[in-house]
Amino acid sequence: MINRLMQLGLWCGSLALIVSSTLAPSAAAATSATEYLDRFYNEVQTFAARFQQVVLDEELNPIEESSGSMQIKRPGRFRWDYEPPNEQVIVGDGSRIWIYDLELEQITVRPMGKALGETPAGLLAGGTDVRDGFELQDLGEMGSLVWLRMVPKKSEGGFEDMRIGFQDGQIRVLELVDGLGQTTRITLTEAAENPRLPDSQFQFQPPPGVDVIDESLE
Repeated sequence: MINRLMQLGLWCGSLALIVSSTLAPSAAAATSATEYLDRFYNEVQTFAARFQQVVLDEELNPIEESSGSMQIKRPGRFRWDYEPPNEQVIVGDGSRIWIYDLELEQITVRPMGKALGETPAGLLAGGTDVRDGFELQDLGEMGSLVWLRMVPKKSEGGFEDMRIGFQDGQIRVLELVDGLGQTTRITLTEAAENPRLPDSQFQFQPPPGVDVIDESLE
């Protein structure tokens, strides 16, 4: 199974790299994607959505699909719940990340900084200026979305390129390309900005009898 944390995403992570070559950019959008991203960081403290996630090979053929729900509470807290048949829960509590694989009955705990790097989960839940870690490039409109390209200044997160697609000013698609040429595309639906999210959603208590591998103490 492909490492879900690397795919994150979340959110969180980060958390648009390949846009179909059949889509040609239209006239420049009235509001740029960079401005939409700035609005997200300035005005959105909590965020929740449903997601559909697909991993594509180098030929853009789907090799893994999943879905679920995600929640973010900035700075630094997020939760991604993957639904059956590959159930998994990924929770960032602000200092550690808990990765619970229900099929394996195993939990891996990692320090947040080391595990996230430049991923969608870290991107969306982060509290710092993304310009510190990314080069930003407005791509204009492609289809119904306004696109922003984000190139990590460091490759610690495992992704070489990522893009965010905005619709009506809100984040709708994230796409990421890794060093092997695989693309992870995350499409968000039923998105809500600034919903009331209790802190308990971002706390994780291991179920009894589940193996815990704690890498945060290394």
